[in-house]
Amino acid sequence: MSQREAVIEIRDLHKSYGALEVLKGVSVRADRGKVISLIGSSGSGKSTLLRCCNLLEDSQKGEILFNGEAVKWAGEGLGRHPADRAQVTRIRTNLSMVFQQFNLWAHMTILQNVMECPVTVLKRDPKEVAVLARQLLDKVGIGDKADNWPAQLSGGQQQRAAIARALCMQPEALLFDEPTSALDPELQQEVVKVIKDLANEHRTMIIVTHDMRLAADVSDHVIFLHQGRIEEEGPPETLFGTPKSERLKQFLSASVAA
Repeated sequence: MSQREAVIEIRDLHKSYGALEVLKGVSVRADRGKVISLIGSSGSGKSTLLRCCNLLEDSQKGEILFNGEAVKWAGEGLGRHPADRAQVTRIRTNLSMVFQQFNLWAHMTILQNVMECPVTVLKRDPKEVAVLARQLLDKVGIGDKADNWPAQLSGGQQQRAAIARALCMQPEALLFDEPTSALDPELQQEVVKVIKDLANEHRTMIIVTHDMRLAADVSDHVIFLHQGRIEEEGPPETLFGTPKSERLKQFLSASVAA
């Protein structure tokens, strides 16, 4: 597959919760090795878009493609849902998601957390997965915490463990939903460093973030969502340096003030 071919492509996506239309025709493309950041105020549709991308939420209209393969749908409107559960499972195993609240299993050690999905979902050999899991924990800087319980780790360490868990699935793309927003500023930097390292490795990523510096530093393309639509998009130097939309100018000013 060439560098210019999309790993993830979303075309004219619409998503509603009853009468509330959250996404109003959004199109996003993430080419292999590229980082896309989604920014915007609360309620703009960023996290909903990410959850639709990973098929955690059903959309009512539009296409979602993974490596050029379109998701098959059944039904229409609010009744639309994926028609092929095997396809959904296959796509999800190749799109690892890192959530805001870590979502580590409290009854498992950090090593067990990282190993769980490759062993149980992908049926990989536990001994091989254990080697990979330890390498990934070293990679994110918490190799010495492998035998600890999640409650024994700081928030930044738990989020780094969650990133190692996502990487252990050896996915084709990573989805980050506000990965630093639950952390205080000092712990945020631990996680930001890991994400920057992944960007430097040319991992395909879509990042929902309120951290404008992170978006500016790691992104190849930034999308500003406002009220369920793309208000403006482009390379970070353009979007942050010379924004055209008045709404984006207001948003960036408020972000700096905060």
